Amino acid sequence: MGLTATLCERIAAVRYEDLPPETLAAARRLVQDGLAVGIAGVAEEDAIPIMARVMRQLGGTPDATVIGCGMRIDPVRAAALNGAAMHVLDFEPMWSPATHALSVTLPVALALAEARGLPGREVLTALVKGIEIQGWLREASGQYTPDVLKFHPPGLVGPMGAVAVASHLLRLDPKRMANAFGIAASRAGSVFSNVGTMTKSTHCGHAAAMGLEAALLAEAGFTGDPETFESPLGYANTFYTGTFKPDEMLNYGRPPWRVVSPGYAIKMFPSQFGTHFAITAGLALHGKIPDPSEIRAVTLTAPVMAYVNRPSPETGLSGKFSLQYTTASGLLDGKVGIHTFTERRLHAPDMQTLLPKITLVMDKAIPARFETMHVRLRVDLQDGRVLETRCDGPAGMWGQPPISDEAHGVKLRDCLTTRLTADAAERCISLAGSIDTLQTINDLMALAA
Repeated sequence: MGLTATLCERIAAVRYEDLPPETLAAARRLVQDGLAVGIAGVAEEDAIPIMARVMRQLGGTPDATVIGCGMRIDPVRAAALNGAAMHVLDFEPMWSPATHALSVTLPVALALAEARGLPGREVLTALVKGIEIQGWLREASGQYTPDVLKFHPPGLVGPMGAVAVASHLLRLDPKRMANAFGIAASRAGSVFSNVGTMTKSTHCGHAAAMGLEAALLAEAGFTGDPETFESPLGYANTFYTGTFKPDEMLNYGRPPWRVVSPGYAIKMFPSQFGTHFAITAGLALHGKIPDPSEIRAVTLTAPVMAYVNRPSPETGLSGKFSLQYTTASGLLDGKVGIHTFTERRLHAPDMQTLLPKITLVMDKAIPARFETMHVRLRVDLQDGRVLETRCDGPAGMWGQPPISDEAHGVKLRDCLTTRLTADAAERCISLAGSIDTLQTINDLMALAA
């Protein structure tokens, strides 16, 4: 068999009973995190309400819940909205190699399971499968660092992850699944220039919707290239010309699953992951600064990451992708959260005073991969003292101490209570954390609505 056919056989073969306990536990935590950041995303950003108004006008069968919006719509558009909501804050987990694997898969699983009355254990199984293929596609791509990436990764691997999720829930046979991958190949893509705008959130929402649509078309007998991972003009050779390593894909489905190894980094700050290094460094020095007015100059040395070099972000949203702004936030506030990235905080006098004092040095000698990068922060004070620190990675990153359940619980509650009562938030955490015991996910989605 060819590569695509082999992958489809392996994806179709895996069942809930095949997944080890640690894999299921890691996947349950992802469900909790995805729903929490999605609900907060609806509450804290304008993008999702705007999208919801447009989607409502377009109509559609009310089969699936749009989280945080109190409405139901067809599963494809629900996946688009929920995927965007889970990504809009840039608060969902980060993966290695870098992508946003959760916001393109969980929305598909929830929409289909709700629409077709499927049990929670199938949601969890589908989620593991969809994340697995994205991880091996990113490994096979040969494109890991900003200087070689031509597309925002979830726009490329996300539709394929969504196909794997939907194929499991629709019980597509390998032949139809192969066609679904071929269809999805013509729906892949995302442009880096939209980072820092509302459109970036749709990279994940669109990927979820397009992968789901591809699987639904394949279920109905629609065809696409059934060999897209090996075709000369197929997905891999189009998007990863000269770098694709097909043998990496053949690692799919071999224990441990990628939700466990290399696993994921739970984000504790709602911003681009590279900025977490700068935030962590800023927080480390915050308590040593007697008064912000005493800061004479700040120097941050980081890898070459041009897309997060934004010395004067124009909006709070753009600040999520600014090493300078996130450094300043850590130094000034001692805490970085959802409200850090608002117009009010951006335009506050202390922030506008500090930002021009920050110099970003991008050092080619520092690796530009999250797994191996570091940043160095130096603060020069008016009295001549110099404060310095280095961050090799935020808490929870690969190789760093993991985020505890208690710390994760604080994040979950902070996000959920942006729209839910405290009691409803606890109920949501409980149901999501035991989703594979639910005969249907209706109660969970009713809370999330």
